[in-house]
Amino acid sequence: LSGASAESNGSSSSVRSSSSAEPALSSAEGGEDLSSSISAKSSSSSAKSSSSAKSSSSSVSSSSEYKPYNHQKVFSSDSLLSGAYKQFIDERNGRKYYYLTINGEDKDGKPASVTVMAENLNIGIDVAGGEDQIDDSKIERYCYNDDTTNCDKYGGLYQWAEAMQLPSECNAKSCADQIKPNHRGICPEGWRLLTYDDFYIVVHADGNRHGVEDVRAMGFGGYNYSGYSLIGAGYNWGYKFRNLNESAYWHYPEEGHSNDVNIAAFVGYQTNSSTANSFQDTYKTNGFSIRCVKLD
Repeated sequence: LSGASAESNGSSSSVRSSSSAEPALSSAEGGEDLSSSISAKSSSSSAKSSSSAKSSSSSVSSSSEYKPYNHQKVFSSDSLLSGAYKQFIDERNGRKYYYLTINGEDKDGKPASVTVMAENLNIGIDVAGGEDQIDDSKIERYCYNDDTTNCDKYGGLYQWAEAMQLPSECNAKSCADQIKPNHRGICPEGWRLLTYDDFYIVVHADGNRHGVEDVRAMGFGGYNYSGYSLIGAGYNWGYKFRNLNESAYWHYPEEGHSNDVNIAAFVGYQTNSSTANSFQDTYKTNGFSIRCVKLD
């Protein structure tokens, strides 16, 4: 796959991979070289037995002693005191999420706003990181290092078809015709999947002075002026967990723009030192984060 790209301060540049077999990120501003670590596994591994993939419990020991993570830690105190953040409950599992409305500019330079989660989605039945999410009867998730406390703190990680709430076979073939406007995917009722255009508004939020650094939480190399509070949730790349607290990837409701849309998804990413609004094509079977946007 190719097509790693980065946009900085409204201007864009395109970077092509030197190999058609693997995506290379080292050329894109703010990226990192993962090409040497990409697994050769293909989406044909979905034939694996789902029975070995399911785990209603996690590898966490002494879970009764675990104190739930305080998600307010990543927000700036000024924003919390000003009432910028609100909360809602996902009725599917009772989980509460912080969200806020961010005002900024769209790609045409016009005023725009988006009401978006200030933390990553966390819902689903646990699946081991070495398996695919192939049970189409339920939502499945990865927890970093197969540890459910990481899902609590960082949110779940999802393959592309799972995030889109499409049949798992869509990880191995094009299902672009099934992606609808305001595509809900695995988001709660009344919410939809974050798009690249939404994230553009966040990056260009009113009051932002440092570009994407104002999108990232202070503990993730940012200033968080936007209030979006992006954290380094890591990811499941090639069936291996990588880069917790160092990087974050998230799925957009789009197939990739490379020469093989059957296995490619269009995603956004940030490292703790990124200076560009970075995006690329990568394998649909990689497990990434999800953010949701409130419907108008």
